[in-house]
Amino acid sequence: MDEIEKLLKEITEAHGVPGYETPVRSLVRDYFAPLGELSQDKIGSVICCKTGSAPAPRVMLAGHMDEIGFMVKHITKEGYIKFLPLGGWFDQTLLGQRVIIKTRLGDVIGVIGVKPPHLLSSEERAKVITRKEMYIDIGATSLDEVTAAGVRAGDPIVPHADFNIMASGKTYLSKAFDDRVGVAMIISVLQELQTKEHPNTIFGAATVMEEVGVRGATTAVEVVNPDVAIILESDIAGDVPGVNPEECANKLGQGPTVLIYDARMIPNLKLRDMVVDAAAELSIPIQLSAIEGGATDGSVIHLYKTGVPTVVIGVPARHIHSHSSIIHRSDYDNAVRLLVAILTRLDASKVAEFTA
Repeated sequence: MDEIEKLLKEITEAHGVPGYETPVRSLVRDYFAPLGELSQDKIGSVICCKTGSAPAPRVMLAGHMDEIGFMVKHITKEGYIKFLPLGGWFDQTLLGQRVIIKTRLGDVIGVIGVKPPHLLSSEERAKVITRKEMYIDIGATSLDEVTAAGVRAGDPIVPHADFNIMASGKTYLSKAFDDRVGVAMIISVLQELQTKEHPNTIFGAATVMEEVGVRGATTAVEVVNPDVAIILESDIAGDVPGVNPEECANKLGQGPTVLIYDARMIPNLKLRDMVVDAAAELSIPIQLSAIEGGATDGSVIHLYKTGVPTVVIGVPARHIHSHSSIIHRSDYDNAVRLLVAILTRLDASKVAEFTA
């Protein structure tokens, strides 16, 4: 396992659902510490400032450290746990999945269950089972046993899934690539820039609570006050059965994506073109991506004050917003290479052109 694989393993396996990012934040701070000056806003986003040869332009790299998960909502008298989502889940992916409830007494393992299929009528079997019909079973037989284990309403619930290198050796399977892959890219880029000149000051921001309304980006941008922003995200890979190219043409291994549209932001066109041109000059494959049903931290960052030129660069991932998703190593490496090239060119005159 090389250093990038170790980074991706540690950062995806760390726990941190929206509002409960303490474990992953601690890890991110450890990675950021040797790379620049650290600060933190009052809701938990961590910012690493790396000064280059000029104090400005101020370049914000943003990736959210929270992952989708759940929260304990209610415990039945029989000892079953009802839960609410933190972030967007596709209910069909939940049944039979293991979870970790993080309690004041320690971690508790459970599994998501529902009424056994053997007891369903033919009409019931034909219906889609929704989250509200599901429960988490920790192997208890009473409310008292659940309480004794330390579980109570408000406890966060994390998907139980680990990092694996897959058969090809080029693809990785893990929870939380959305958006720990973006945070990992910030770390990799700042590591690369330790020995390179850059005509700006870079602020790597690992934001919180993106999955419940881009809350961390809203406060972190106040700390950074950026002149330009690059959002680092996971993107949707459409190379799976049932997806047509006109719906999503992104494929694993075909390069990082550059968003041309999402539901809450159209990128700055001159900044977007700079990214596309830099990729062509360096022979880095990229894919142009449009997301009609989602948004990123860029949605609030690009509207900060009188506006911030903003673009989104992504790593395609299969099966995002589930317990386990898949990315390709070459997409990650090419994204980091492209980012380093862009950041070494973003001087004051270039940034001024974006709004000219």
